Amino acid sequence: MPSIFTPTPSETERKDPGFGGKPPVDRRPTGGGGGGGDDDWKSQRRGPREALHRIRAFVFCALAGDMMFFVVLVALFYARQAGTHMDAQTLRQVGDWRPVLLPPILFLNTAALLLSSLTMEIARKHIFREIDVMEEWLGMGQPALRRTRPWLAATLVLGLLFLAGQALAWRQLTAQGFAFDRWATPASYFFYLITGLHAAHLALGIIALLVCLCALGWLKRVESRQIAVDATAWFWHTMGLAWVVLFAVLVFGQ
Repeated sequence: MPSIFTPTPSETERKDPGFGGKPPVDRRPTGGGGGGGDDDWKSQRRGPREALHRIRAFVFCALAGDMMFFVVLVALFYARQAGTHMDAQTLRQVGDWRPVLLPPILFLNTAALLLSSLTMEIARKHIFREIDVMEEWLGMGQPALRRTRPWLAATLVLGLLFLAGQALAWRQLTAQGFAFDRWATPASYFFYLITGLHAAHLALGIIALLVCLCALGWLKRVESRQIAVDATAWFWHTMGLAWVVLFAVLVFGQ
């Protein structure tokens, strides 16, 4: 005798059997469309939200390694200040650390970098603005993209100004007689080392900004543009925070 399939209670949607009521109907499956809507962001196993979490985890792990590198550099900075050498005349151990007068332009550079972090965060907020994102999902233009691009461009300009200011600070320190060569004092050597390595990391951030600005033009899905801006923003904020700590070490740690 053939068996009769009986839907389980979870598969059946029961309605009021009163006047105008309908018989039980099978519940329709939901989700799985993959159309880039809000359901994709709420998915726990796949979709843009999970991709965003993976990218953030990768960026955080990479930045954690960089921060540990800077921590070691600061530790060496303080350890070197305690270094001594034998004086040939007095035969006594004397310290050879001489503080370096920092170029005043470093304060302007710091202000420019902090301002760039602000513009970067505004760009990140705009790309995630719900009303604009909804309009893009509905095919009503690209308001989030239009609002984000100017702030990314402003961040790029401020980052380039910071690097130009750092180069000018190196020239000013060289003019004071503290060139980066074999005659450099320990303090000036660490100044070039700390500022140079941070400038190299920020140059990578400049490249990331350029790639992000270009990618915003050819990335079709708004979720992909959000991920690109978000990852760039976290890298940029971390470099700004790292510079504030390093600059404080140079100002107060000598």
